[in-house]
Amino acid sequence: MRRLKAVTEWTRLSLRLGAFSLFLAATSMLAAGLLVTEILTRKPVARAHWARHCFRWACRCLGLEVHVHGPLPQGNALFASNHISWTDIPVLGSLQPVRFLSKSEVGHWPLIGWLARQGGTLFIRRGGGQARKVRAGIAENLEDGESVLIFPEGTTSAGLTVLPFHGLLIKAAADSGVPVQPVTISYRRNNHPDHLAPFIGDDEFHRHLLILLRKPSPRVDVIFHAPVSLSPQTGTAELSRQLHSTVQGGLARIQAGEFDREQTPPVRTGGGPGLFRLR
Repeated sequence: MRRLKAVTEWTRLSLRLGAFSLFLAATSMLAAGLLVTEILTRKPVARAHWARHCFRWACRCLGLEVHVHGPLPQGNALFASNHISWTDIPVLGSLQPVRFLSKSEVGHWPLIGWLARQGGTLFIRRGGGQARKVRAGIAENLEDGESVLIFPEGTTSAGLTVLPFHGLLIKAAADSGVPVQPVTISYRRNNHPDHLAPFIGDDEFHRHLLILLRKPSPRVDVIFHAPVSLSPQTGTAELSRQLHSTVQGGLARIQAGEFDREQTPPVRTGGGPGLFRLR
């Protein structure tokens, strides 16, 4: 039995790693092509559509099974989500055209960092006093009609609970007059919180990637909660507590198995609640 399990894991790893390598090569060629097009035409290329399809293929290569619940937004918004793993980005990016805010270290990852920059990711250096400058940049993107997703915890967690939210960047929504939409994401394996998906501590990207590719698919639940309209007078601390409570409540509902028996149709490219199976 152990030998059969080992053979199965290595077969799964070989197939997924091959597919993921081809995906990275194709995505790199696409990003380079878009960059050359911008240089030759001297006009920016809208990349949200391309990025969303790339994120979907990334999820397929990683073997993620994504279940979506709640109302997807009709217009642009500032999304505020809990943060468990680097895989949060392809999962959430596959569901909505969105720009991400990420820690500056990701921008230095080989190839992945370059692809993230080409996809329009915004970077922030922790402890670098950049928060107000980044907030202004987020507000500018929102005013231009784009959606931006931030992780107000400021770091990843084990996915058992939601860490306190930092509210300064959330106020970019009030600055630009768009709503904030809280989002909950959770990974589970055998009806329990997944201990493999969290990317925390001193984990290395390549090591974590190989573990995920080798193991069976986890279930990923994503809840899009009702959007929250803000005013410039909304207090940062009050807003952070409200959003944190909503996201934490969603995590508790997922872990309690509330959505396990929900019968929902597949998510179509245009969006909508339901089940999006990515094997």
